[in-house]
Amino acid sequence: MNSFVDSVNFFEGNNPEKIASEYGTPLYVYNERILRDRMHKVNQVITKYPYTANYSVKANTNIHILKLALEEGINCDAMSPGEIEMLFKAGFPKERIFFIPNNVSPDELIYAIKKGVITSLDSLSQLELFGQCCADLELSEDKRLCAVRINPGVGAGHCEKVVTGGKKTKFGIAEEDIPQIFQIVEKYKLTIAGINQHIGSGFMTGEPYLEAVKNFLQIALKFKDLKFIDFGGGYGIPYHKLDDEKEYPMEDFKKKLEPLLDDFVSKYGFAPMFKSEPGRYCVAEGSVILGRVHAVKQNAGHSFAGTDIGMNVLVRPSMYDSHHDIEVIRDGKTVSRDKLVNQNVCGNICESGDLLAKDRPLPQMERGDLACVLDTGAYGWSMCSTYNSRPRPAEVLICRDGKVKLIRRRETIKDLMRLF
Repeated sequence: MNSFVDSVNFFEGNNPEKIASEYGTPLYVYNERILRDRMHKVNQVITKYPYTANYSVKANTNIHILKLALEEGINCDAMSPGEIEMLFKAGFPKERIFFIPNNVSPDELIYAIKKGVITSLDSLSQLELFGQCCADLELSEDKRLCAVRINPGVGAGHCEKVVTGGKKTKFGIAEEDIPQIFQIVEKYKLTIAGINQHIGSGFMTGEPYLEAVKNFLQIALKFKDLKFIDFGGGYGIPYHKLDDEKEYPMEDFKKKLEPLLDDFVSKYGFAPMFKSEPGRYCVAEGSVILGRVHAVKQNAGHSFAGTDIGMNVLVRPSMYDSHHDIEVIRDGKTVSRDKLVNQNVCGNICESGDLLAKDRPLPQMERGDLACVLDTGAYGWSMCSTYNSRPRPAEVLICRDGKVKLIRRRETIKDLMRLF
């Protein structure tokens, strides 16, 4: 592929140089049409039985993007009271929010209980704590609803740091400890409304997920009268687009998933609500970062292009060694990839690990060019920091009618001073 942004008309006819000049760089740019398309796709994973996609908002908590998810009929997972408040602000009712924390204080559990948001407990210890909170609040038995997160014993993901299932991770209650779940439930007169799992993130074949679903449905048979079963998430997206990497095989996955559900429903006697947790898939491809190239140089035969997209703006390459395709924009147009030169694309942070790309074949970058980093909608702005006391970037949304709308202003140094 010579240019992804051109092939999908990412900028909807807008000149990216004009956008960068008006709003400054670095800049997160979102495309509403693409975001809605991905959200619609994950909401159609299961059509035969009751189903909802629960978008994992830790991937991107911008309230304007959460509003798109609300309009597309998607429910949401939250990992903190802050994320729950973001969802309330976006218009989500409590019934469409699922709180999935781990290792949290009694205050956080009580917050969710009082807000009426159902909570998943991640360990026997947290389940016990939840029971104590319910008792202290003197809740009636019909209000002592919760879920439990089970560690399925298997994990998968694009990097060890995003594998969330298996014996080496901190998440979930081991299958062999399920009898103790029932003991705690009886002690505090709790009701297990649902069970959930998560094996990891970013896998590009359906097999790991299907195997996890099959295993999890066997575990579900140990629980009576479940209102919902949450299979977790992990659908990946092709981060190597310019090398023609294939998309996650969603249609094939759906065809193989349905017979597993049929078998379970026949054994269980009815179909509870099935859920999945697509985070990355919903938002990753709907954003790029535009950053300015401010310096080019040679160091001992190695080419460097210095941009204002530091690891404070996009930490995934430094944290996970993640790949993000980069396109070069000059005078508002994408530079052809017909002639490529190995270059190191780096940011402006005082760290040797502040690299967006290492020895990457790219069109020769020049000072003044725009570096357009693809697939930054997931775990991009939500993981930004103010390291080196650099304010966080702005975000704009290109609406379906082509208009560009500011959805988060750029932070200022004055903002950084306000907490002192």
